[in-house]
Amino acid sequence: MHALVSLHNAIFGLIERLGDWVMPLAARFVFAATLLFYYWNSGLTKLGDGLFGIFSPSIGAYSQIFPKKLEAVSYDVSQFGLFEWVVVMAGTWAEFILPLLIVIGLATRLAALGMIGFVIVQSLTDVYGHGATDAKTLGALFDRFPDSVIMDQRLFWVFTLSYLVIKGAGFLSVDAFLRNREETVLA
Repeated sequence: MHALVSLHNAIFGLIERLGDWVMPLAARFVFAATLLFYYWNSGLTKLGDGLFGIFSPSIGAYSQIFPKKLEAVSYDVSQFGLFEWVVVMAGTWAEFILPLLIVIGLATRLAALGMIGFVIVQSLTDVYGHGATDAKTLGALFDRFPDSVIMDQRLFWVFTLSYLVIKGAGFLSVDAFLRNREETVLA
């Protein structure tokens, strides 16, 4: 029995060490494969026209982020002030910058933490701003239905991002390159 336990520990010890090496890269791959273009396409819908559209959000940006407030001013964006513009611009830029940082592995922990906050705000806006309260969209934990957009899908998103917050970007990342370069300079 002792030999079987030793074999088990040796095999799974190796798998655990390999996992420390591979899993952060796998988490970034899963994020890139499932969410990178989701967020980039969402960000594109918020850009205004022309070259300087990155500083002039579209009405779609305001309708996605401030739906009730936009409706209250009869869809007249000129009624919005600096606060709404800053929030819309920060959200738009975050949809481009944070996913890119995660994929290349630069400031990964902070970018993943920012994305967790983004997903939470996105979910709250869906529920309270857009009224996504139907059972199919909202869902519930432990309800035997794994296909709701908010409670089920976004829980997996947050888990993947949480893994990156805890473990970092892994060996194949800009973070690792900078860390190794710093260690070489200090040595």
